[in-house]
Amino acid sequence: MAKLWGSRFNKGTDALADGFSFSIGYDWRLAKYDVQASIAHARMLGKCGIIPKEDAARLASGLRKIAGQIAKGTFKFDTKAEDVHTNIQSALKKFIGPAADKLHTARSRNDLIALDMKLYCLDESKQIIDLIALVQKAVVQFADKNKDVIIPAYTHLQSAQVVLLAHHMLAYVEMLERDKARIYGTIKRTAVMPLGSCALSGTTLPIDRNFVAKQLGFKQVTANSMDSVSDRDFIVEALSDIAVLGMHCSRVAEDIILWATREFNFVDIDWALCTGSSIMPHKKNPDILELIRGATANLYGNLNEVLVLMKGLPLTYNRDMQLDKPPLFESVEKIKDILGLLTRLFVGLKVKEKIIAERIYDEAFFSVDVMEYLIKKGVSYRQAHDTVGTMIKECADKGKKIAELNLAELKSYSSSFGVNVKALLDPKVSVSNKKSLGSTNPTLVRREIERWKKLLR
Repeated sequence: MAKLWGSRFNKGTDALADGFSFSIGYDWRLAKYDVQASIAHARMLGKCGIIPKEDAARLASGLRKIAGQIAKGTFKFDTKAEDVHTNIQSALKKFIGPAADKLHTARSRNDLIALDMKLYCLDESKQIIDLIALVQKAVVQFADKNKDVIIPAYTHLQSAQVVLLAHHMLAYVEMLERDKARIYGTIKRTAVMPLGSCALSGTTLPIDRNFVAKQLGFKQVTANSMDSVSDRDFIVEALSDIAVLGMHCSRVAEDIILWATREFNFVDIDWALCTGSSIMPHKKNPDILELIRGATANLYGNLNEVLVLMKGLPLTYNRDMQLDKPPLFESVEKIKDILGLLTRLFVGLKVKEKIIAERIYDEAFFSVDVMEYLIKKGVSYRQAHDTVGTMIKECADKGKKIAELNLAELKSYSSSFGVNVKALLDPKVSVSNKKSLGSTNPTLVRREIERWKKLLR
């Protein structure tokens, strides 16, 4: 197939060079955006009188036919064509004849690919936001369903204090909301239209870039033609957003992997998201969650790949930039799968309430509650901390529980102790006594569940 630039060359390119340089193997994903951009461009050319209006109409009509084929999945990509642009151009010429040769007027593949990639990123970013919202909804529903369940919480993966399971779940919702906010910020910076910058310096033809921008839903056009064709910040930002989102998904997966072990035994994962062992018949492995955790490495690697790719490039366009697409496409497709799987996880996740209830009646969970009891009595933080630490150590050494100490024994540690301190050694009391905004207090957590239900509705 003839190349868009072949007239200058006196011989064909090497077959190995073609295979090495052709991008149609992955940039076919941009076909619908290439057509969308080309329709707007053709309309502009006709409006500005750069080509006859009847030719502009033919171009738009032919491109709409191609768009229909792409949407139905019947468009046949020629793998011997250099790239997606060549595929569209060749198909258009078959549909409408010589008028197709006017489509590339006042544009270059340099500004066209920047536009295609921006349209792709904008579209996929919105889809990712929607998928994040579905995960959030599933998590909030799971939290609401289990709003009275109290679980151990950990620091350093050591038992720390007790919290409501719903409070733990809402932490995931907050993390994911920040991910959405980051993506919204990237969308804002991506939504600037580059077409009309041509190869790097603009054009002498009387084009109307704002018209094209309006046709494509952009509110502004790029201000510098050189930056327009060399900018890939929006891809780096998209990959960065996905990497952070992947990190959050991995942390969620790790919590559930731990909770599903026999050692924790807090939850039961739906069988549909587990696999077995080829040698141990009893196994139920959380392989899907482990693969989510592992896939995050790809998301980090893809971000790093594009950063390294771009770091040494002089202005403006360089062919290296063709290689920004595979890592972006892989990250986008992978994170969409991950988000879909996490939604299914929380829909089918079961909580083992009886087993969890047995784990939270450990007095160590309530040491801070006892310490704060003393602080409320006027004891300094340092003294209260030392007092409770000593009491816990000596009780452990003697094999006794704080609940078993009589009043005299309690007062031997601090004259501020009363028998009522024993009432604090209860998980329900512990969570209910929390007062600070953002804490695990049941009233506050229920309020947060309702707030998120409204926000996600």
